[in-house]
This record gives sequence, structure tokens and C-alpha cells, in this order.
Amino acid sequence: MKTSTLFDGKKVLSFEIFPPKQPASIDVIYDTVAQLKELEPDFISVTYGATGGGARSKTVEIASTVKNIYGIESVAHLPGINLSKSDVLGLLSQFEEQGIKNILALRGDINPNIPAKGDFKYASDLIAFIKEQGDFNIIGACYPEGHVESGGIIKDIQHLKAKVDAGTDQLITQLFFDNDYFYSFRERATIAGINTPIQAGIMPVVNKKQIERMVDLCGVDLPKKFLTMMERYQDNPIAMREAGIAYAIDQIVDLITQGVDGIHLYTMNKPDIAYRIYQAINKLLVA
Repeated sequence: MKTSTLFDGKKVLSFEIFPPKQPASIDVIYDTVAQLKELEPDFISVTYGATGGGARSKTVEIASTVKNIYGIESVAHLPGINLSKSDVLGLLSQFEEQGIKNILALRGDINPNIPAKGDFKYASDLIAFIKEQGDFNIIGACYPEGHVESGGIIKDIQHLKAKVDAGTDQLITQLFFDNDYFYSFRERATIAGINTPIQAGIMPVVNKKQIERMVDLCGVDLPKKFLTMMERYQDNPIAMREAGIAYAIDQIVDLITQGVDGIHLYTMNKPDIAYRIYQAINKLLVA
């Protein structure tokens, strides 16, 4: 099933998981998937290892298991920056063999320790290439606060329009902590003629190191309310965890109330946190 067809008449709920760095930990991931299955997600996306080795090799296997063993529609991440056209063709062939029709096509993060292959400078290049190869459903990333390398929100929305025109069927946002950024972005997208479904990507932050890493990587803005929460509970791990879950729930309730197309939860492979959030919002998804 193409996940872009799921948005007709409902709010879509999906989860992201990532392959383990150590192959021996694969059973832990499948336990995570089994627990997430109980929450009846519309799909689960599987990230692509950023450093090579086992994480990369497990992406296809995990995505296939999610779909073919657990019966949940899966999405495989595919970052083009470190892949050649030949690499992508090989992966697409594996996806086809496993019945995986949904791909989150990304440029990928630039890693100075891994030379770029050069075939896919932008996500739009990768998307156009995949569309030429078969009948895949393409998901693209978008950035409510603008991509850190975009040169401003106007250029960012122009780049996003290029991705959509290249064949993107639906969009998932980078994490954000201030919903006003999402609403402004959604308005800009509409004005630019972008009519694909847009899911809001939400990450529950349950420890200080996690958010510091995300800010360094993504450049997201932290609103005063969030900073106050961090300052108050940073030395109390249990309270920080509870406050982070509550903050994510508050974000999601507001987004659903304001007509978001769907929620994509960055689970960080913590199904217990996903369960807590699901319990709080699941009735709203069908209201």
C-alpha cells in the first residue's frame, strides 16, 4: 500500500525507528516493533545507518520484517548524499523484492568523514531518479523553521516545491517544539502550491543530552516554555521524562485541533514513551 493514500478522511499516525548499531541488538528492535504494533500505527519508517556497516545493511531487513511479518506498512529511508546511482538501483531492487513501495527520500546529512558520491546533490535529484525506476511512493522531508543550509525560509520553500514537483507524494517535517513555526510553514506551503499531505514530526525529549544533540544537528528553536521545563527538571531524570512526554502530548493535541494531516512520532526506539503518547491522543485521531 502507498502510504499517501492513508490520508483520505483520517489523521495518520506513524512511528520512526532506527536499526541498531550492533547487529546482535536486532531482537530488541523487533520487540520494539511488536510493542508498537499494539498501537495500530498507519506505518513505521526505518532510518538508514549514517556510518555504514550493520546499520545500513539492516534497514531493508527491518523494513521488510515490519511489513511482511508484523503486517504494518513500512517506509524505508534512503539518503542520496553517500549513494551512487548504482547503489540506489540495488536498494530499489531489494525494496521491490520485499514488497516495499514507500521510500523516504533524503539528501542526507553531510559527514566530513564519508566522501559524497556526487550523483545526488539534492533530495530532488534522488526523488526524480527513483520516480524513473518504478511505481514507488515518495515521502520527502520538510523544515518548518527552514533547513539550516537553505539560506532563508523563502528559498527553503522554493527547494521544497522543487522536491514536490520532482515526484514527492507526501511530506514529513523535521522535529520542532513551537507549533507556530509549523502553522506558518503550512501557510507558506499552501501559497507555493504544495498540496501534498504534511505530517508533523514530533520528538518527545526525555533528557537534556538528547535535545542538545538535536539542536546542534537541526538548528531548531527552543521556545521559552520548553527552556523553562528543561531548566527546572534537568537534574531530575524521572521528572524530565514525564515533562517531556507531557510537552509532546500538548504539542500533538494542539496540532490535531488545528487540522494537521498526521503525526509522525520519532520514537528513539522507546515504545513505552510512544504508548504513553498514544493513550493520550488516540481518541482525538478519529474525532
